[in-house]
Amino acid sequence: MTAAENLNEQVYPAPIKSVEDGSPAARAGVRPGDVLLRVNGQAVTDVLAYRRELERGVVSLEVARPREALQVMTGVPTTAQDHHRLLMPAAPDLTDTFTFSVEWEDPGLDFEEVLFDGIKKCANKCDFCYVHQMPRGFRKSLYIMDDDYRLSFLYGSFVTLTNLTEGDINRILDENLSPLYVSVHTANQELRQDMMKWWRLKVKDPQAVQIRSMIERLESIDLYTQIVLVPGRNDRENLDETVEYLSSRPNVISAAVVPIGLTGHRTNLPDVRTFNREEAQDTLKRLNVWRRKFLAERGTRFVFPSDELYLLAGEPLPAEEEYEGFPMLENGVGMIRDFLTEGLPELPAALPQPMHVILGTGLLFAHSLERAIAPLRDIQGLEIEVRAVENKTFGRVTTVAGLLTGRCFRHAVKPGEADLLIVPPTTLRYGTELMLDDVSLGDLRNEFKMEVRAGGATLGELARVILQGAHSSGQQFGLSAHAIKDIAQARGGAAPGEPLEIEVAEENRRGKA
Repeated sequence: MTAAENLNEQVYPAPIKSVEDGSPAARAGVRPGDVLLRVNGQAVTDVLAYRRELERGVVSLEVARPREALQVMTGVPTTAQDHHRLLMPAAPDLTDTFTFSVEWEDPGLDFEEVLFDGIKKCANKCDFCYVHQMPRGFRKSLYIMDDDYRLSFLYGSFVTLTNLTEGDINRILDENLSPLYVSVHTANQELRQDMMKWWRLKVKDPQAVQIRSMIERLESIDLYTQIVLVPGRNDRENLDETVEYLSSRPNVISAAVVPIGLTGHRTNLPDVRTFNREEAQDTLKRLNVWRRKFLAERGTRFVFPSDELYLLAGEPLPAEEEYEGFPMLENGVGMIRDFLTEGLPELPAALPQPMHVILGTGLLFAHSLERAIAPLRDIQGLEIEVRAVENKTFGRVTTVAGLLTGRCFRHAVKPGEADLLIVPPTTLRYGTELMLDDVSLGDLRNEFKMEVRAGGATLGELARVILQGAHSSGQQFGLSAHAIKDIAQARGGAAPGEPLEIEVAEENRRGKA
């Protein structure tokens, strides 16, 4: 490739996080902080493309050592806004490059990100989109409307497929990126368009919005699907139609059914509501007919209602075996049953020192948790309270534990009223002790004048966290896909092009509100 061609080529620099000791990269002098530019002379867009090139066996890698560039002035001189011009850091200079080769050997590189070209954005404006219901003031990564099939393959995040290009589809098929996790919502095309309202300018291939065609075109790819139910829209007979269609496709492995999630921040959004008890019961009754049929005919229940549906309906949770290995645990399907799979360990008769413990949780899970921890109340010296915490950030309508924030606990707990506060591990940002609003467990410890810990992933682990001070291994929110958004946002590579309010306003002007 000539120098001129290099200048015109789109390159996606991939910052290198670490280099394995003794690896070919280490022997070549590659260091953390260097940047991968090309593999076999070609730019690579993500870690999947990187691995694909390595499979060729004999591989040449081009690496750059960034040099800090001079600052540049923003804006245009002598304009009315001249006084607002700023000196900003320029992009790093990547002209200092070197290459090394490997033959049937891993180079030994670990990257800061798995996506080198940024996160693919959503092309939809769904009536039930949670990003549209977010209050202001959170870190910017939480407002990124991602819809990236690569993250679906790597981490199981759900995608709608509506933003795919012909090249994306071919890549999925050629590289066998299976399984994928797909948000279907309904198999009725007109209803799906009415519920999802894709942005015309963001749909790159008109065929990508045709959900039945897409599922059938991806016939060689295993698909785990989800249906977000909205009362009076895609439930009842429409739900039956969708389940029937999905079950007819050999590549669809299962379908999760999740009720719409709402917040108290639905300004200028369609008027929707969540399920009442009778509607949730009707939904479960319908789904159980399908589940019994599929189990008898296919050996799998195929369709899996979320925990929230059972709680809304006041129905008991299915037994562990009915979840068939918990394939969609992070989608809220079986989280409570999984929590209960490890029972309480052998409990002491008494504590060496009296201890008052508050178990903070969401309004929806409080009753179930109350029953689960009942045996702990027999321990002499242990005063334990399950406290249903109202969501002061997203609104009372948001009842799940994972969306509680530091602000919610500040309203629900008084300083010094207990020795230990337990918060759900799902409230914590991946790999940190930070909640959604960036309040840390350390902040709460200082303010409440008490120990604050994350609870356990199972009931048994929760008991050990309380009684032994064990470290929680519970899953944290933002696992994988959301952590990637945090990294990308910090680097400025995946921020929304415009604020959400501007996008909505522009689309409304086109008459698509």
